[in-house]
Amino acid sequence: MITLYRKYRPQKWSEAVGQNHIKVTLENELATGRIAHAYLFCGPRAVGKTTSARLLAKSLSCLKRQPGESEPCNECEACREITEGRSFDVIEIDAASNTGVDNVRDNIIASARVVPAKNKYKVFIIDEVHMLSPSAFNALLKIMEEPPEFVVFILCTTEIHKVPNTIISRCQRFDFKRIGINDMVKRLTYIARADEIKVDKEVLEMIARQSEGHMRDAESLLGQLVSLGGKEITRAEADLVIPRTDLGEAINLIGYLAKKDAGQGIKLVNDLLDNGIDLKTFTTNLVEILRKLLIAKINPALAEKLVLELGESLEIKLNEAGRDLTPEKIAVWLERFSEARQQIKNSFILQMPLELAIIELTSERPILKSNPVPAPMSAPAPSAPFNPANFRPQMFNARPAVAVNQTTQVSPAPKVAVANPNLTAEEIKQKWSEVLVKIKRYNHSLSFVLRACEPRDLNGNQLCLAFKYKFHKERVDSPQIKPLVENVLQEVYGNPLFIEALIDESLEISANANGDNPVSVSVTLEPAIDVEAENNNIEKEEINPTENPAIDNLLKTFGGRIVK
Repeated sequence: MITLYRKYRPQKWSEAVGQNHIKVTLENELATGRIAHAYLFCGPRAVGKTTSARLLAKSLSCLKRQPGESEPCNECEACREITEGRSFDVIEIDAASNTGVDNVRDNIIASARVVPAKNKYKVFIIDEVHMLSPSAFNALLKIMEEPPEFVVFILCTTEIHKVPNTIISRCQRFDFKRIGINDMVKRLTYIARADEIKVDKEVLEMIARQSEGHMRDAESLLGQLVSLGGKEITRAEADLVIPRTDLGEAINLIGYLAKKDAGQGIKLVNDLLDNGIDLKTFTTNLVEILRKLLIAKINPALAEKLVLELGESLEIKLNEAGRDLTPEKIAVWLERFSEARQQIKNSFILQMPLELAIIELTSERPILKSNPVPAPMSAPAPSAPFNPANFRPQMFNARPAVAVNQTTQVSPAPKVAVANPNLTAEEIKQKWSEVLVKIKRYNHSLSFVLRACEPRDLNGNQLCLAFKYKFHKERVDSPQIKPLVENVLQEVYGNPLFIEALIDESLEISANANGDNPVSVSVTLEPAIDVEAENNNIEKEEINPTENPAIDNLLKTFGGRIVK
């Protein structure tokens, strides 16, 4: 049985699907007689490279083609021989099966020295030419540099990067592209009519989308449906072969969002989940369609080149759903569903990120985001001060009693410094105590973290802060803390400064670091109760806190010192 893609292989340039930029160039060369001695056809699979090579060979060999014409007659003996694959003057070589230099020497070089048997040209079509070995390429290069006048080479490849530049430079290069959905639907419609098959246009569009621009895949899929449904193919039969697409449902969701109908949108998402649709794939398609709609709103000409093709029926449906949407609103939707797509894989309820996005986008009042960052000029209520007395370390057998004497006074209102374009690292260190004071208005415990760091280099507006401990660096680098620190730095120094934190384990920070008033910490250690020693009235040794690394780290972290 002859498959559809072999039965309906184009035999004329007018029957070739897509690739108009290539067809026009080759037809002009044929009409004017300006034929190159070597051509290179590169691009994805199943887009017409080999078919174009055979059409070019047929046009060059046609005995009835007149000057100024480009189409082969398909009636003369030369055309019939090429169509049937029995021409001695058109030699097709599969480079994947003939990779060695001996094959090139025997099949190409030796044959190229012999004049054509019947036709005007001897044409060599080398398919998958990138599979040739380096020695075979070197052997081919010499004959391609100075070929006989009656020899034409047509090289086809799907991996152009594997072809040596010395070969590419001696060819006319043509880059094939994937075939558009509309062009594929036209070709499938022609095949269905020629084979007397009744099929809906919607099914043909489904076939074209499933084929992803590969014409041979589309024709094979149509042949599979013909085997299943006979001369009439319905949507139900197509669904048995073609995986169900959710592009139409994504457009329906856009319509519900435009009408602010959150209930129908949530119902649609849950119906898709019940029917076994992958919500992450659905959200990916939704984002692609929103991107298409956004670019179409901005520049319709760009939408034809840069975005996904949906087919005529879905294009009309999408235009109706997004008729009243503005680019600003579409951009917000696009960003929100992109976030939801990332959240789906970590959600214990798969549909919940999409449901929240739908509710948020259809709500009259926006939903506030968590963890807002305070503005530099605002004066929010200070957070509760950290009380070390509530800190209970469990890593040593002692029960510390810590008292804090806070002597630093917080200024009642922030004052913005005058901009200083010549700010230096020394000035940063001199006013660092002011930074520690002001930071307490926003985050009291953060001042203890910054007290245990050292401002270092200032490169432009990039300030380097060195920390001894990793958890201090991670605290300052967090998305909630870093903007707060940078806002206070701008408030104190009058210049926009951006911080870069690093770890220096050799860093030594004194209890009275940076000139700020120290936090006096009174530590009284009660040794662990020893019943036997108590009964025997054995005198216990007092624990030296400075010998315990846990206490030492605690004092350095919060800038304290031990007093008796």
